[in-house]
Amino acid sequence: MHDDVKLYFGDAGLLKNCVYSRVVEKARSAVEVREYWQTEDIAWLPQKKDWGKIKSIAMTRNTITKGDKTTVETRYFISSLGISTDEKGNKTADEISRAIRKHWMVESYHHHLDVTFKEDADKDAALNLNIITKIAHNALKLLDIGRKNISIKSKRFLTCLNPEKYIDAVMEI
Repeated sequence: MHDDVKLYFGDAGLLKNCVYSRVVEKARSAVEVREYWQTEDIAWLPQKKDWGKIKSIAMTRNTITKGDKTTVETRYFISSLGISTDEKGNKTADEISRAIRKHWMVESYHHHLDVTFKEDADKDAALNLNIITKIAHNALKLLDIGRKNISIKSKRFLTCLNPEKYIDAVMEI
């Protein structure tokens, strides 16, 4: 699928029919140009049926210039987002560009957890989470929130909604 999407965006004729968005930012002594292309022309994609909610494909090209060094990264995406329109009704790639940026912010966060905190190297993480979940479940069973016959799921929701209200009661358990 990656090769098919890459081939599609490699065709200049098809690329010019895509919606396009471009953002230029200066940060950390570098200039970054982010370009986004998006199309809903995916009927030809053989794997489309395997991705139930796919509405479009997209490509981003990030060009980062720092001093005399320039690097270019190109990425390809499938998306459940259709093409967005601006306030004037013009088609834009603005929504997909925001979604891609948010995705990479999450990936960056996970990278720090993995690299800085060695989260993936912790062989006991799943076991520790399992133990914490069981402790929380038992605490919720014992927690009196002033209502009778309330489910554990509802207790969890209410305590998360207003932890300050219930923290003392939880700590007494």
